[in-house]
Amino acid sequence: MSGTVNNASDKGKRKLGTAAMLGASFCFSLGGLLIKLIPWNPLAINGVRNLIASAVIGCFLIVTRHRLKMNLTVLAGAVCMAGVTTFYTIANKLTSAGNAIVLQYTAPIWIIVLMYLFFGKKPGKREVTAIGIVLAGIVCFFFEGLTTGKIAGDLTALLSGFFYAGVFMLNSFEKGDALSSMFFGQLLCGICLSPFVLGETVFTLPVLAAVFVLGTVQVGLAYILFSVGTAYTDPVTASILNAVEPILNPILVAVFYGERLGMLSVIGAAVVIGGVLFYNLTGLKSENKKT
Repeated sequence: MSGTVNNASDKGKRKLGTAAMLGASFCFSLGGLLIKLIPWNPLAINGVRNLIASAVIGCFLIVTRHRLKMNLTVLAGAVCMAGVTTFYTIANKLTSAGNAIVLQYTAPIWIIVLMYLFFGKKPGKREVTAIGIVLAGIVCFFFEGLTTGKIAGDLTALLSGFFYAGVFMLNSFEKGDALSSMFFGQLLCGICLSPFVLGETVFTLPVLAAVFVLGTVQVGLAYILFSVGTAYTDPVTASILNAVEPILNPILVAVFYGERLGMLSVIGAAVVIGGVLFYNLTGLKSENKKT
């Protein structure tokens, strides 16, 4: 009887985790469209949205009684978190939303590179293959960027992916704490960048509503759902559902803002997403064989 209860409980948790991850991916995917709709300096946008998000995450920390950690690893993670959101917002203003999110999605490849450079962990055949696939996709983006003049935005998006890799790495360290880094990173951006809003002149209701949704839903709620999702889903499910964001993001922008990806960018997006999924799913398959 107890086994049946436990199985039902585990099944319920998996359903909750899957729903939370899917919800997180959807919330994250709103970023491209909302940033495009706000006629502000990207630094002002990122400052205000992170200030709002830090309040949302702060409330979550209080409700869950999660104690904040403060150490060099957490602070380094906070700086990386600030870098992710800042460069992603800037990239959305300089290039297409699709390019920005897909190039941020290259974070796992940056992790491979950083692990080799700082810890001497040589990439194996699987890692080298994944890097080669993703690099081929990135080349497609940059060839198109040369003709459209958006190469600066693509480079900025890659920087966002680099900092995203730092977030994942530092949070996995013994002294790391994802929620603490998340909270401090958002608060740091909010305090440092919010003053840029003083230079803005457009404060219509639709603009303010978009900023509010960015902070509460696209960042705050998204990261809360992400933390729940990763706690209750297996890595394969989490990896697949996480790929919803770079696919849905440009679709929403195309439908509601009219921005279209060029053919090379579409090909590049498919190659990058395929390369990252290949790396994640083959890695999980090899781990399952070992166990």
